[in-house]
Amino acid sequence: MEIFKYAVTAVCGYLLGSISFSIAISSLILGGDVREKGSGNAGATNMARVFGMRAGVFTFLGDAAKSGIAMLIGWLLLGEGGLAVGALACLLGHCFPIYYNLKGGKGVSAGAAVALAIDWRMFLIAVAVFAVAVLWSKKVSLGSICAALSVAVSALLLPLSGERVFIAIAAALLIIIQHRGNIKRLITNTEPDFHPASAKKKID
Repeated sequence: MEIFKYAVTAVCGYLLGSISFSIAISSLILGGDVREKGSGNAGATNMARVFGMRAGVFTFLGDAAKSGIAMLIGWLLLGEGGLAVGALACLLGHCFPIYYNLKGGKGVSAGAAVALAIDWRMFLIAVAVFAVAVLWSKKVSLGSICAALSVAVSALLLPLSGERVFIAIAAALLIIIQHRGNIKRLITNTEPDFHPASAKKKID
């Protein structure tokens, strides 16, 4: 029975994660696929860069919500182990969505919800690190990478269960790997600064 519950948790988490709010909002409401604009990434940052901060915030909230739902399903079915499976499955779906040829976002929005579910202190540390890095560098990618690193470090320092430590480190590694292109550009000083677009179309 537990194997079946784990399978249900993993499948539900992955299918939820595969829902791309950036693609849905940009294509169905704003009149253009975000993957064809800006950096080409299906994430909240590119949404803000192309369609404005409001679109980016809506995308972030949608992606965070799906992580929360996936983890809640896992926790209700299996407790801590289900929480970890739901979180990881959702992150994998977000980065490699079955609905969009496995080309999704970089896991930051979904990962923020995971950090909050693991421990509120971890989440606040990650937000603070992200804000400082972005304000200092003007680069969201650097803020995301630093925040992911802070999650991994926090997982080792905070009194957490083994399952929560595992998912925190796994999520951090996945987000950093998804930013490998950004890391190369940061090293060569070719990564562009973040400048949100003026709102081009209303999304309400």
